[in-house]
Amino acid sequence: MTLITSIGVVGSGQMGSGIAQVSAMSGFDCYLWDNNAAALNRAFESIKAQLQRLVEKEKITSKQAQEASAKLRKASSVQDFKNCQMVVEAIVENVEVKTRLFRELEPVVAPTTILASNTSSISITRLAAGVTRPDKVVGVHFMNPVPVMKLVEMIRGLQTSDETYNQSKAAVERMGKTTVLALDSAGFIVNRILCPMINEAIFLLQEGVKAEDIDAAMKLGTNQPMGPLTLADFVGLDTLLYILRILHAELGEDKYRPCPLLIKYVEAGWYGKKSGRGFYSYNS
Repeated sequence: MTLITSIGVVGSGQMGSGIAQVSAMSGFDCYLWDNNAAALNRAFESIKAQLQRLVEKEKITSKQAQEASAKLRKASSVQDFKNCQMVVEAIVENVEVKTRLFRELEPVVAPTTILASNTSSISITRLAAGVTRPDKVVGVHFMNPVPVMKLVEMIRGLQTSDETYNQSKAAVERMGKTTVLALDSAGFIVNRILCPMINEAIFLLQEGVKAEDIDAAMKLGTNQPMGPLTLADFVGLDTLLYILRILHAELGEDKYRPCPLLIKYVEAGWYGKKSGRGFYSYNS
């Protein structure tokens, strides 16, 4: 089995920049690209700051931070991924947009290059069906925040080859992650369990229970490090709603029906921490 040494990451948001940071810190040559130049610049500044904080906390040495920085490069277009052995997309959760990106990448990268998706809910089989090398497509769903969370859900589509799965799994584990193999089914493992739980917490909020009491109950009663409403704000209420709608549509069970209050918050633009307001206010 050929070991992967070079990784490309598309999308410089919270997930993409986290994947790029962990890849570079783990010794991979890593290219990060975003079609928004300002967002890409912000991501590089954020990664630089994150590495500096790790040095200050004595989690890594200055030398290790410098080595990681040297491994991370800013890509100017998808053409810069031509020598990458694996490209991970961490872009908007939209099957058409993701498929279009993979189609753009196919003629640029080598025939052996793995096209990996960080999707949290979209069928890998469906994504793979949109390209000419479906055996090279695999799901690698990192948890947020990527540098902290140890889990990565691996998802095989019907067409994913053993070689693609084994290579990508080895690369992810080299990043210090623990992998689990999920079914190629809506929500995979974590979101299929987590999103309905958060949704139920929102129903309680809608019925009049205070947000602080809901979060305190779950933290102290089930030993969760973060309450479900705080977690929803951190994940993004728009993302949560999107996943719940996929679960509801694909699995067809009423238990996945999004709470009307969640829909109203998203319609208001209250997406959580990233917008300054969700179930809590972050403007201060």
